Amino acid sequence: MESTLGLEIIEVVEQAAIASARLMGKGDKNEADRVAVEAMRERMNKIHMRGRIVIGEGERDEAPMLYIGEEVGICTREDAAAFCNPDELLEIDIAVDPCEGTNLCAYGQPGSMAVLAISEKGGLFNAPDFYMNKLAAPPAAKGKVDIRKSATENLKILSECLDRAIDELVVVVMKRDRHDALIKEIREAGARVRLITDGDVSAAISCAFAGTNIHALMGIGAAPEGVISAAAMRALGGHFQGQLVADPAVVMTKEWANKTKEENIARLKEMNITDPDRVYECEELASGETVLFAACGITSGTLMEGVRFFKGGARTQSLVISTQSKTARFVDTIHMGDNTKHLQLR
Repeated sequence: MESTLGLEIIEVVEQAAIASARLMGKGDKNEADRVAVEAMRERMNKIHMRGRIVIGEGERDEAPMLYIGEEVGICTREDAAAFCNPDELLEIDIAVDPCEGTNLCAYGQPGSMAVLAISEKGGLFNAPDFYMNKLAAPPAAKGKVDIRKSATENLKILSECLDRAIDELVVVVMKRDRHDALIKEIREAGARVRLITDGDVSAAISCAFAGTNIHALMGIGAAPEGVISAAAMRALGGHFQGQLVADPAVVMTKEWANKTKEENIARLKEMNITDPDRVYECEELASGETVLFAACGITSGTLMEGVRFFKGGARTQSLVISTQSKTARFVDTIHMGDNTKHLQLR
């Protein structure tokens, strides 16, 4: 899978990032997302595969492109028999977020990126459009910290695993009202808190790399992004756990203001999720034999530079992670137009 799709998926996230970056700072998050979706879909449909979107922009009626269940790739065309040998057909599941951190892109803030994860058919958890309590930590703490423990307990464990004092630890938390008590507990335990407004996929992955000065991600975010984070963390050997949250009183968002916990649990059962309190390990959220993750910076962040435009072209930085080759590759690409006359090295 990696040898067949490795370069292809880099180009998918690169094209989405470039499209979205052209709207960076213009204050229109919906348009930044739309152009990223279109660019990602167009490039996917040039790949020799039969892909199925398991995490996308929403249900079919809500998202005209890259909706959950949509099929992409050359081998989904009506004339696919002329291009695809059924005996050699590559069938994959795909989780995408063409513009992760739409607000970050719209307002020129750091950390927005185009991301996707792929695995063989059935290899990615089909997460509902719900919220998820998440815990990400470095490889040294894998299987030792636990989302069922308190933040204070996990910080003590993390301190021991990393051989760092608790006051040297940095925990990323989304700036939301629902996290007020969590933030207070982390600070009282002695650790430092880095608040973010959006983009917890980047924060989760940063935990796996020494030198980012991010040692844990805690708190509630979107479930689909949790699966994408889990795919990357599984490939990196990091710790990731997720637990779906059905109670609107815990989530504290306007969109769930008129919903009840009972209604949400019933919806989960319709999706064959019978245990709403189950804790999912990253190996369950990304269970495939081979898992690939790719991201391209839209705006510069902890992991990658954002898109840099020059006359006639652009420069991007991407990250590709694979369970197959056990690699994390940072890819620096210059995209040349027809009339490019000036290439700047740095």
